[in-house]
Amino acid sequence: MTDIERLDRIDERILKELSADGRLSIAALARRVNLSKTPCQARVKRLEQAGYILGYRAIINPEKLDRAHIAFVEVKLTDTRAGALDAFNKAVMKMPEIEQCNMIAGSFDYLLRVRTRDIADYRAVLGEKISALPHVAHTSTYVSMENVKDVDHDAVGPDVL
Repeated sequence: MTDIERLDRIDERILKELSADGRLSIAALARRVNLSKTPCQARVKRLEQAGYILGYRAIINPEKLDRAHIAFVEVKLTDTRAGALDAFNKAVMKMPEIEQCNMIAGSFDYLLRVRTRDIADYRAVLGEKISALPHVAHTSTYVSMENVKDVDHDAVGPDVL
């Protein structure tokens, strides 16, 4: 399957079903998409090899692990040349508290999603770790009051595919 090739309706249904429940057996998936097991399994393998399916994982409840506090952090760097960006990116990858790190086109350079136990824990992470990341000039924090939608932690809705 090339990147130019379009997915057909069955491929889209397979992706929808697996995104909602990655533990479906091939037999159950085949029934849901109205295929026999062998062609269904071949399609799943093809979707994996083509990069449509990146992997399978358990979605962990952060509240059960006492890590329900979410903060979004704007980060402005002192230097945005390739070496500085690379150093920042590598350091971020080592921080388990940072769930997401996105380079942004705008008035700041990165947006981080940081998960901690509570505001006191976040304050320590900000002061001791985030502010100490390479080339950090300035940060601004926005504390999440409620997570309304999160496709990484919620079941995928019918309108996604």
